[in-house]
Amino acid sequence: MSMVLFASVVRVRDGLPLSASTDYEQDKGFQETKKHLKGLSKKLSQFPDRCSLRSGLYNINFTSSLGVGYLMVCTENYPNVLAFSFLDELQREFIVTYDTKRINSALRPFSFIEFDNFIRKTKQRYNSPRSLSTKINLADMQTEIKLRPPYQLSAEDIRSINGFSQHEQSKYKGIAPNQMLEAITLSGIVACVLSVLCGALNLLRGVHAIESVLQNEDEDFNYVIAFFLGTAACLYQCYLFAHFSVWRNIKSFLAFAMICLCNMYLYELRNLWQILFHVTVGAFITLQIHMRQPQGKSPDYNV
Repeated sequence: MSMVLFASVVRVRDGLPLSASTDYEQDKGFQETKKHLKGLSKKLSQFPDRCSLRSGLYNINFTSSLGVGYLMVCTENYPNVLAFSFLDELQREFIVTYDTKRINSALRPFSFIEFDNFIRKTKQRYNSPRSLSTKINLADMQTEIKLRPPYQLSAEDIRSINGFSQHEQSKYKGIAPNQMLEAITLSGIVACVLSVLCGALNLLRGVHAIESVLQNEDEDFNYVIAFFLGTAACLYQCYLFAHFSVWRNIKSFLAFAMICLCNMYLYELRNLWQILFHVTVGAFITLQIHMRQPQGKSPDYNV
């Protein structure tokens, strides 16, 4: 009989179990599969965001998003479409119920034990596929599985769990899609355009500063460095606004600090209004970067 046997929710960064279903299976093969699942839960950050693993008569499927991993064990003949739909339901409910700050501050295993009840009820629903098929769109899920199938882990991947080398890590580079950001707003577009304008002005002044240094040896070459650092900081702000990155908000603040320092150094070459304009634009795009947060899940993640 095809069915979901076990499911758990873990924190990706350290594998801390946050919630799990109760299993009553005493089969030796199932217990061995759970050992594999426990090992995988501590290494989720090293794998793509959607994976499957065949372990004897059982399958392990897992997904990860926003620092939380969702894992399950099911029988080998349980449909992939239903398996990832099950995980998606756990993800959506968990994101709505618990905020990131609470998840990151959890210290003890199974700190969200009350979520076990939702896992149990969802598992019961997905173990009755006939009643389930009328409530979910199987066609959409089938299409998604074909367009972006889960990465199939191998026995070699299992052996690498306890000793993951840099060479092995490179296998997965580029497999997982980038975390998608929220839709761009009009204020975000304006901030980007102004930041590019500031970068262009810095670049132009930097070129003129180089010409002055070549013509007059008494000119301070540090002005050239300040102009080009300002250009780099402005363009990097635009990049951070457009793309997801680890520590993205901190990086944007550091870039803003660089813009402020460069303009402080250039106070002899710029009037107060020019300095105020560059600093204000830097602050504006830093705010837009902070406001444009990652989506709760990737837009193509429907299974």
